[in-house]
Amino acid sequence: MKKIYFLLLMVLSVGIYAQDNIDINNLRKDEIAGFKLYPNPAFADVIYVTTEKNNLKEVSIYDVFGELVLTDRLSSKAMNISRLSSGVYVVQVKENDKSITRKLVVK
Repeated sequence: MKKIYFLLLMVLSVGIYAQDNIDINNLRKDEIAGFKLYPNPAFADVIYVTTEKNNLKEVSIYDVFGELVLTDRLSSKAMNISRLSSGVYVVQVKENDKSITRKLVVK
């Protein structure tokens, strides 16, 4: 019985160490530095999108079905979302050659 437990332990140990390691630092190289989206959840008709550089940003908002519902180019921080009804959305922001995606809740 001890041999079976030892064998199972060895197989599980090798199986765990055989998994690929994911380097989280490499996954975030193409994301926008200093990104902030607020307020979230949004209660008013305006949200603010800020980044470290605050360059011209292209903002796309998708509904839960993946359909594009709103798009805008921002040179300032404020974005008008008065056309959005209450719900959960996905916000994609592109600045220069970098992009980031976040969830937005509109109440």
